[in-house]
Amino acid sequence: MKVLIRNGRVVNPATGRDELADLAVANGRIVTIGSVSPDFQADRDIDAKGLVVAPGLVDLAARLREPGHEHEGMLESELNAAAAGGVTSLVCPPDTDPTLDEPGLVDMLKFRARKLSLCRLFPLGALTRGLQGEVLTEMVELTESGCVGFSQAEVPIANTQVLQRALQYAATYNYTVWLRPQDGSLGGGVAASGAVATRLGLSGVPVIAETIALHTIFELVRVTGARVHLCRLSSAAGVELLRRAKAEGLPVTGDVSINSLHLTDVDIGYFNSSMRLNPPLRQQKDREALRAALADGTLDALVSDHTPVDADAKTLPFGEAEPGATGLELLLSMALKWGQDSGLSLPQTLSRITSKPVQVLGDTLGSLVQSAGQLVEGGVADICLFDPDAFWQVKPGVLKSQGKHTPFDFATSGTALPGQVRATLVAGHLAYQAPALA
Repeated sequence: MKVLIRNGRVVNPATGRDELADLAVANGRIVTIGSVSPDFQADRDIDAKGLVVAPGLVDLAARLREPGHEHEGMLESELNAAAAGGVTSLVCPPDTDPTLDEPGLVDMLKFRARKLSLCRLFPLGALTRGLQGEVLTEMVELTESGCVGFSQAEVPIANTQVLQRALQYAATYNYTVWLRPQDGSLGGGVAASGAVATRLGLSGVPVIAETIALHTIFELVRVTGARVHLCRLSSAAGVELLRRAKAEGLPVTGDVSINSLHLTDVDIGYFNSSMRLNPPLRQQKDREALRAALADGTLDALVSDHTPVDADAKTLPFGEAEPGATGLELLLSMALKWGQDSGLSLPQTLSRITSKPVQVLGDTLGSLVQSAGQLVEGGVADICLFDPDAFWQVKPGVLKSQGKHTPFDFATSGTALPGQVRATLVAGHLAYQAPALA
């Protein structure tokens, strides 16, 4: 299909480009940005006046719930949610059921995603078999099946020697290990340690659960030379340790979730189970440190941490409710809100959900690394069109995701979010369009 996008504000965060221009797409690639030849015969003509034409978003943390948790999310429903949120590439953790520790499971997942043509899917393989923290997986075989890295998801490895061997193995083949820093012995609570958890009588997760794990990881990185991506940091102290590690030259990157970037433990209110999240919401000083670290580049990317949870698992007492929230359709809006609050330009803001996550993925993307998360002539036509001036209310009925629970539900937050996706193209294919553009 040939597509012509006219009169849009073309923003390419990787280069800082921000101008009114036309954009032509053919054979899944961008052929022209700027003045399009009148000889270009488009099958579809989109008038993007008043809209931003940006690279498709790249989300480094989204659970699709399939296989094994289809009652909470199906591959089709969650990839539809991704397209509706402008997300054209996403990374999914390995904590499915069965765990993504066998090449056949990875092949099946990627095959089904390709058939849907809604979003590019990049799975993480399990670091240890069954995420049990004991036996390493066959990383080479999993990589050949399409895994872009290896993770323990939410399950810390208790045996440091096993983690050391895993990093040695990964370093040998230049694989990236994705770890959420959490000490297993200290991280068993349901809320962040502090005045709110104490007042509500909730078991706490202290900041040192994150910092002790970070110290261990950084020492092992020094010894092994392995590349590590730190997932969803949650504390000011954790951010400072990452800043020092980067200054030292360690091969580490990090991200933060939309939840930790905008909320604090005070938002738990009177046991609001929508705020039951991993990592737990911390204090205001932590949130401010996370926002500043994302702005100054200490944190490389903003992620949705999309984790759809069904109603039965959320309508329980706070301590028993399943942690998680839907986020794919909110990623753009939460990034824009943070960027506006931080006084950043639109290209700077969008880079944290486009070009910067691609840098984290690096060579694992193969030829896509040259153009994913960007708008470049000859590059893949993964494109998000959105109205930067529109505000929308997050309500269960408007979400494509099977998971309807989010801390930003308008009914409880009373806040409309900025930026509304009007269309999403994946390899030139129209994966989503709002009714106004139909």
